[in-house]
Parts: sequence; structure tokens; C-alpha cells
Amino acid sequence: MKGLLALSRGIDRLNETIGKLVSWLILLAILVSAGNAVIRKVFDTSSNAWLELQWYLFGAAFMLAAAYTLKQNEHIRIDIVYGLFPRRLRHWIDLFGHVFFLMPFVTLMVIYFVPYVSLSFRSGEMSTNAGGLIVWPAKAILLAGFFLLFLQGISEIIKKIAIMRGLMEDPNPFLAAHEQAELEAKALADEVRS
Repeated sequence: MKGLLALSRGIDRLNETIGKLVSWLILLAILVSAGNAVIRKVFDTSSNAWLELQWYLFGAAFMLAAAYTLKQNEHIRIDIVYGLFPRRLRHWIDLFGHVFFLMPFVTLMVIYFVPYVSLSFRSGEMSTNAGGLIVWPAKAILLAGFFLLFLQGISEIIKKIAIMRGLMEDPNPFLAAHEQAELEAKALADEVRS
């Protein structure tokens, strides 16, 4: 299990680094959007390439940070019922979800995206919009995002098994919304006092 936990830590580091780096793509998308708007209003000219670049940047930030979101346990979950279950049952639910829902889905996406991206790359696929960008980089970002999510799914499965076997503490214990609000209020009160 030590080797698997080392693999999990490596995957976590990779997705942590990528997640933090791609957050800057949001700022870049905003700057491109603002620049495009100013040029369009001031010079009465624009290009579809700038609009598509905004989409590419936002899509890249979303797809490449998905694995980081899963690592941070910040993915969308319906916690109305989930929070009522005992901690051990929540771990089993997470493990079941990762093994039977997340992993089959991302595996299929990776399998289907490889030929999709390859064909787009080989054909030099271009946007159907006049003056648009080449398409294969956007498709490659989709493939990369699902591949990183696949790796993070493996890491999460390893960690869940280790947590359930008592080999490690839960790095992201689940907190219900009211528990999270209480912790944030306490932190804010402590900050105000100091």
C-alpha cells in the first residue's frame, strides 16, 4: 500500500500544480474579452479568433482544473442526505461512486477522445467561423482534462481505501453546510479580534 500511496501523492501534486497554474487562464480570458470589447467598440472591428480564444481559455481552465477540484473535494455533491450518514458509510459511498461512475465515465471519454483529437490534428481542422482558430488544441484540452481526471480518480480510490483501512487521515473530511458556515464564522471572528 505504501507504493500506491506514493503514486497517489504524485498524482495529487501533479493536479495541484496544474490546477493552480490554469487558474491564471481565467484572468487571461478576461483580458482577451476586455481587449476584444474595447477594440470592437473603439475601432469598429473584431475577429472571430478573439472570441474563440476566450472560449478556449475558459474551457481549458474548466477542464484542466476538474481533477484539482476533485482532489480538493470541491466537486458538486448533493449533501442533504450524504451528510446524515455515518462517516464510514460516506467513505463507502465515495468509493462506490469513484469505482462505478467516475472511472467508467472518464475511461470512456479518454478512449473516445484519442481518435477524435487525432483525426482533428491530422486533418488540420479549422473553425467553421470566418477567421476562426484551429480546433484540435481545444479538443486536445478536453482529452487532457479527462486524462487528468482519470488519474485523480485513481488517486482518490487509493486514498479512500487507505482511509477506510486506517492507514491515513482523511485529507478533506466532509463538512455539512452549517458546519462549514460555523467554521468560517469562527475564523472571521478570530480575525476580527486579532
